[in-house]
Amino acid sequence: MAYNLSKGEKFLAPLHVLIVEDDPLMTKLLRDVLHALGFRDIHKVTDGVQALDYMKSNAVDLVLCDWLMQNMDGIAFTRQIRADSLSPNRFVPILMLTGKADRKSVENARDAGVTEYLIKPFSLRDLCEHIREAIEHPRNFIVSTHYKGPDRRRRDVGAPDGKERRHQVTLLLDSV
Repeated sequence: MAYNLSKGEKFLAPLHVLIVEDDPLMTKLLRDVLHALGFRDIHKVTDGVQALDYMKSNAVDLVLCDWLMQNMDGIAFTRQIRADSLSPNRFVPILMLTGKADRKSVENARDAGVTEYLIKPFSLRDLCEHIREAIEHPRNFIVSTHYKGPDRRRRDVGAPDGKERRHQVTLLLDSV
């Protein structure tokens, strides 16, 4: 189901957002921004272990997740959500919020199954745009031998090296 952020509160209020962040100031900023956008059902935890536990008994529509946290970081959390057959919601959009700006980190997050990647410090406009992208333009979910997560291709320009490898895909589902 697609939601239009520009239409405001009545479309966003029913969505359940989980903030996975160990910095109290960042958590407050995220809650304030989400509330201003119209989200009403916002829950926060401080690491990936707590997030997995919370998601076992609560339906979550969107996750905003820090990378660097104690107990379980954002990448391990994302991999667990995407790959575990007992995952509470393999398809949930996950926005990674991090100070890691190097190419290798972006690629690691993408390959773990992160939906959107946002580098701290970020502007409110950038945060809103990434939330909008995740909600209004959900990508297909891919389950293959080597990858489980949202389609990593944002544009249909063919295979990067000219060799199509998508024949390895065992299941392609429309995003929920």
